Amino acid sequence: MDLERKAIERVRLASKMSLNYYGLPLVCTYSGGKDSDVMLELFKRSGVPFEVHNSHTTADAPQTVRHIRDTFRELELQGISCTVDYHKKTDGNCVTMWNLIPKKLMPPSRRMRYCCSELKEGGCRDRMIATGVRWEESYKRKERGMFETISRDKSNKSILPDEKMLLTDNGDARRLFERCQLKAKTVVNPIIDWKDSDVWEFYWNECKRHNPLYQMGYYRVGCIGCPMAGKARGKEFADFPSYKRAYIKAFDRMLEVRKERGLTHQWKNGEEVFLWWMEDTDVQGQYIMEFSGADLQKIIEKGKT
Repeated sequence: MDLERKAIERVRLASKMSLNYYGLPLVCTYSGGKDSDVMLELFKRSGVPFEVHNSHTTADAPQTVRHIRDTFRELELQGISCTVDYHKKTDGNCVTMWNLIPKKLMPPSRRMRYCCSELKEGGCRDRMIATGVRWEESYKRKERGMFETISRDKSNKSILPDEKMLLTDNGDARRLFERCQLKAKTVVNPIIDWKDSDVWEFYWNECKRHNPLYQMGYYRVGCIGCPMAGKARGKEFADFPSYKRAYIKAFDRMLEVRKERGLTHQWKNGEEVFLWWMEDTDVQGQYIMEFSGADLQKIIEKGKT
């Protein structure tokens, strides 16, 4: 069975589960990247009823935002429901990358990916969703299976078979189906076994719309400045200097809040934080930001208030 046919059958199976379990159509999550566009085309070919959901991170490139808007406009003309989640708080204000950094008291990092949990993963509660997560995107290889339960309480038992407790966002052992009890939603990953070459081939040959960033030399599309992008961040900030200024401004505010709460640091301003964050070795007084378990917990607790 070829990859396309297998992925479509997974979508159809997940659609039946969504309609039976939730009484609502399956949701195709959409970020504007190549995996999302591949998923969207597979959904169209599957013939199942579906909705499309985007989490607005506030740090996406303008090209990505326009690509999402153009895609959603076309889908809505076809009668497909599309939703953009702006992550409003209980007081009515929106959570953004720029007010999240001062709240968390530290820059986002590979280990502290609070931006993902706050800006990307909180939507679609009590729904069944489909994502473009793939095994090949991760660094380590682990035992594969079909179902996964994600919960903070490892004693919880899943209603699904072949479960394994995993809390990593994009680990190699991401299952075909996931039951997320914490957010009360179920996740299916139809292209989980696709390789990068499979995605690129389908994307360029089968998808009608393409994110302009890929024609600008970008290999991944996501938040500008994401620590997971590694050295590619240098190109991102060269192409989008206004985002660099926004991060520095947020870091300035972060230092003010840290000072107000009695948390010490050796940075003089947001510019120095930015250079440290970019792993610039020429920063005067460069140091490694390390915390003991107690200190880290203190910062985390203060970041919640």
